Amino acid sequence: MTQTFRLAIWCLCVLLTPTVFANLPDFQDLVEEVSPAVVNISTQSSAPVSPRQGQQPDLDQLPPFFREFFERGLPTPPQQREGRSLGSGFIISADGYILTNNHVVEGADAILVRLSDRREYLAEIIGTDPRTDVALIKIDGTNLPVVKIADSDRLRQGQWVVAIGSPFGFDYSVTAGIVSALGRSLPDESYVPFIQTDVAINPGNSGGPLFNLDGEVVGINSQIFTRSGGFMGLSFAIPSNLVMNVADQIRDTGSVERGWLGVLIQEVSRDLALSFGLEKPMGALIAQASPNGPAGKAGVQPGDIVVQFNGKSVERSSDLPPMVGLVRPGRTVPVDIVRNGSPLTLMVTIEQLPEPDQVSQAGPVPNRSVLGMTVEPLSSALRSDLNLEGGVLVKEVTGDPATSAGLRAGDVITQLAGESIRALEDLRRIVPNLPSDRPIPVLVVRGGNSTFLTLRIDR
Repeated sequence: MTQTFRLAIWCLCVLLTPTVFANLPDFQDLVEEVSPAVVNISTQSSAPVSPRQGQQPDLDQLPPFFREFFERGLPTPPQQREGRSLGSGFIISADGYILTNNHVVEGADAILVRLSDRREYLAEIIGTDPRTDVALIKIDGTNLPVVKIADSDRLRQGQWVVAIGSPFGFDYSVTAGIVSALGRSLPDESYVPFIQTDVAINPGNSGGPLFNLDGEVVGINSQIFTRSGGFMGLSFAIPSNLVMNVADQIRDTGSVERGWLGVLIQEVSRDLALSFGLEKPMGALIAQASPNGPAGKAGVQPGDIVVQFNGKSVERSSDLPPMVGLVRPGRTVPVDIVRNGSPLTLMVTIEQLPEPDQVSQAGPVPNRSVLGMTVEPLSSALRSDLNLEGGVLVKEVTGDPATSAGLRAGDVITQLAGESIRALEDLRRIVPNLPSDRPIPVLVVRGGNSTFLTLRIDR
């Protein structure tokens, strides 16, 4: 590379640098404006020592030298162990209501809230919702600085966001990034459509606000994905619309009501989409509908695919639980489904989610060989245990297409190609007419839950 060429490259970089940096956001004014409403939260709790820690060993099993010390009498070990936790939060009303994560204040005996101007207050818990990991606490203050709340439904992938919190106790640390994805579903968190970001979040950030560039809260920073214990580029926040829905219910009634549909759902794979006559995978496939649940009462059946709920599109099965959860019990909402390839709208009256959660956990010839498996009639005892009107038990899987479909011994087939299977005669009648040009849906009961699989017939 010649000296002249190097000089030309250097000049080009100098000319372009102001333009590049001019397009980056400046967070200085935003941070200065919103920081006073962000708080540091520390808690104290007394955790009981386990019995193993509080017991003396069996003296007869100790050597004489050690036994002597125990016989003299040792100080009684403490029966309580003090615990501390650190988190963040933000003020939503001038009279002292504060939002944070449930896991920040859970089990706390004392909660200390510290403002950016170093004022300190003791807080009380107004209410919590472990399912969404949201807690509402209150301090005794007046004319406190408050945050503005955004409509999180307007958040877009790629948008700049800013977090303020106390990672590892470093108060009022500011980190920034972009929205990586929306509507993320995490294990055991079916009621929260998480906002995924690449904002640096670490222990102590929990409960703190996630701001957009207008200085409005779009979510509560709640979780990280990590293999090291620290930040790895995957952070998750609870959307502000969901947070405020929970907070309003806690403040108004002291508890949270959550809608219940009474179904077991699964994702629509490519093969399932083809088997149900859809052009592409979409929606939430109903694998099981409780007859006494809201959906069952409205006529929802296994094999229906929910494509729209209460006017909102259901692209993936994980979209449906948060939508249902936000509907107040007693409301009747439209549910758009696809049944046997045809659209249908049902009106469903949503009910209160029971405790514990029941939404997602919702003379033939025996030993007949068919479709690469051995089947037999369903015994009356098993039919009663599974609360089924009929079905065929898979005794053994011997080959394809059953093997490729993922069928297992112990599965109970209750539906094939959209038709109910109550006995072996139903299976024998349907199998000869099964198509070979497309996947075929088969509904099985496994472990007490229903799930759809797909068969492919080679003729």
